Amino acid sequence: MQNAPYILAIESSCDDTSAAVLLGTKVLSNEVASQAVHEAFGGVVPELASRAHQQNIVPVIDRALKVANIGPQELNAIAFTNGPGLLGSLLVGTSFAKSMALALAIPLLPVHHMHAHVLAHLIDDAHPRPIEFPFLCLTVSGGHTQLIEVRSPNAMSVLGETIDDAVGEAFDKAAKILGLPYPGGPHIDRLSATGDPTFMSFNESNLPDFNFSFSGMKTSFLYALQREMKINPNFISDHLNDICASYQQALIKVLMKKLMAAQKSTGIKNIAIAGGVSANTGLREALTLWGSKKALSIYLPPFQYTTDNAAMIGIAGYYQYLEGANAPLSTSAQARIKF
Repeated sequence: MQNAPYILAIESSCDDTSAAVLLGTKVLSNEVASQAVHEAFGGVVPELASRAHQQNIVPVIDRALKVANIGPQELNAIAFTNGPGLLGSLLVGTSFAKSMALALAIPLLPVHHMHAHVLAHLIDDAHPRPIEFPFLCLTVSGGHTQLIEVRSPNAMSVLGETIDDAVGEAFDKAAKILGLPYPGGPHIDRLSATGDPTFMSFNESNLPDFNFSFSGMKTSFLYALQREMKINPNFISDHLNDICASYQQALIKVLMKKLMAAQKSTGIKNIAIAGGVSANTGLREALTLWGSKKALSIYLPPFQYTTDNAAMIGIAGYYQYLEGANAPLSTSAQARIKF
């Protein structure tokens, strides 16, 4: 890719330390260091996460540069996640990015984490054919659930979002109740494959717009299990796969209902998903089936771009770079930041 910029990207919003090098929209390296320390606690411990980022960030960036086969002096810009996320974790990546950009005298590109999830679809190897604008993107993760209308790389708006809990949290909390390891979403997905999705039913929110709510469904799940366990103390172990399949189906039903409504309202025929929960096989199957019935173009991200990774930060930074962006060194990490 002649004259395309080399961009180093850093992602440290939660518990994965990631660094990537992009040449324009092409990913040359995408390295991730995960933190197994949180498994024993059933969730991410912010203080432990920030300490692990401090240990991982130098070797991960060094590895990304070596895999890309370039030196720091060849970089044209540094992109990094400045929010939203865990403040301690964000501070590690933000501080390193600012220091490196200052030392190399190159532009600094702060990236919104959720923008990056959406723009991962624009990476060269994300799809056999490039995604077309406009498109609707359902972003689903442990911390966010949003419906986004995307008109261009730098023009997108939120049509709806969760008013309480994210769908990824709804998966993980249910998994914890069932005694499954953290993160629980992939375990529920795996067990659902051989379960009966009609075995149980749960209360669903009925918001009138494109917003989501999963708090009530989590409560319904807990109460339903408690009722059954009064009758049969071994209910969970006797019916684990069926419970998982039923709950997953209920969550997917809510997501699809809102997505279908948004598609009907906007008339947009290009549909994408993003975020960690976009790796869920049940959701992918539901989208594929819907797309074939309604003649919609469905874009499912490759698994390496579903969870938190620096390649998606790099592609978002690339489009900022094209517009001549260069943030001041006073730029700070923000745990909460508007979309």
